[in-house]
Amino acid sequence: MRLFIAIRLSDEMKKALVTCMHDLKKQGVEGNYVPAQNLHMTLAFLGEYDDPAKVKDVIRKVPLPEFRLSLSEKGNFGNILWAGVKGNQKLKTYVKDLRAALAEEGIPFDREKFVPHITLIRKVSAKKPYQVHLPKADMTVKKASLMRSEQKNGKMVYKEL
Repeated sequence: MRLFIAIRLSDEMKKALVTCMHDLKKQGVEGNYVPAQNLHMTLAFLGEYDDPAKVKDVIRKVPLPEFRLSLSEKGNFGNILWAGVKGNQKLKTYVKDLRAALAEEGIPFDREKFVPHITLIRKVSAKKPYQVHLPKADMTVKKASLMRSEQKNGKMVYKEL
């Protein structure tokens, strides 16, 4: 099964991001928009891995300090447009500790440098310049979730395990 560890977003945070995406659509920005229910922040992407219980044990062992997550800048990785969050040392330290614990247990994960972001649109294309208007939004993070992604009726569905 295809797994990743993520922070699930509050309804208020999702609403702010959806508002931003509607605005981009109005400006003629095309691409694969992430459905509201799939918006999240990935902490570690594991890919195909068949022992979710082992991953949950690691999540339980690494304490997550409660912290505020606030939308700030925007950015892109190639043709992926994302919303960023304000510099957050607690988040960065947690991800470093979480990934170290995954490595210690021999659980494979994508070792790309952690850039805290929430993917909004994949395969972005625009015929003219556009502005990203990111509303102010923040939330309190209290836990990390183990998520499974799977294709259902041609759509990607994320489910918390």
